[in-house]
Amino acid sequence: MGKYLSIDEVALSQGELYTVVTNKKAKGKAGAIVAIIAGTKADVVISHLMKIPLNKRRQVEEITLDMAPNMKLIARTCFVKATQVIDRFHVQKLASEALQEIRIKYRWEAIDQENEGILKAKNNNGVYRPKTFETGDTRKQLLARSRYLLYKSAEKWTKTQSLRAKILFEEYPDIQRAYMLSQQLREIFNSKKDKNIALTKLAQWYDKVEKSGFKSFTTIMNTVKLNYDGILNYFINRSTNASAESFNAKIKAFRSQFRGVRNVPFFLFSRSLNSI
Repeated sequence: MGKYLSIDEVALSQGELYTVVTNKKAKGKAGAIVAIIAGTKADVVISHLMKIPLNKRRQVEEITLDMAPNMKLIARTCFVKATQVIDRFHVQKLASEALQEIRIKYRWEAIDQENEGILKAKNNNGVYRPKTFETGDTRKQLLARSRYLLYKSAEKWTKTQSLRAKILFEEYPDIQRAYMLSQQLREIFNSKKDKNIALTKLAQWYDKVEKSGFKSFTTIMNTVKLNYDGILNYFINRSTNASAESFNAKIKAFRSQFRGVRNVPFFLFSRSLNSI
């Protein structure tokens, strides 16, 4: 069983979801699988996990999971002594998605502007020549090509990405403000090791979010507030769901290699044998 577990969901075939419980100590290798259960309904998963002897389930000290209510209920019911730790990367992913949402909004506006320019030039029997920046990007291309640099911290940008970011932030200050909010949240997880200090830093981050006026970041802030106990538990052992994600990636790679899963029971059986 192990003292430290992860619980997550994975799609095996045709979008069918399975709940996977893994042992962190195995690091995705032999002995990683605790259970693979069809579906994600809490009552179904609980009914299967409760078949594991109580003394083994009570040995679990910590379980990492996402913010889904069904996963919390499963963990709370089946592993009563385990501390629930919400995976930091699920929180950071929300911030990244909120940032990309702002970028995409401006990109659609740029596409509309370009279409209007082309139409106007066509009506005047002219040729549309869009403005290009120092990088050689048009406005539409600037917004499209900035996607990946917004996922990274500034010190990891290439020279070209640094120049593109400089232009992007000058043209779209809102994107820069949203980028800073996303990076500040990441920095809290990266640098803080004490729950109380992290809580103080999160409160300061809340204040910045409220002042920003970004609706998507306000939604993230409220989500963090509703799940702050599990999120702050990360700072005890700095545990993440990386082992579960790694194991899920192996399952997906295996599925892809064989172009899908036709016989799901045999697939699960073969994966279980490999984990023993």
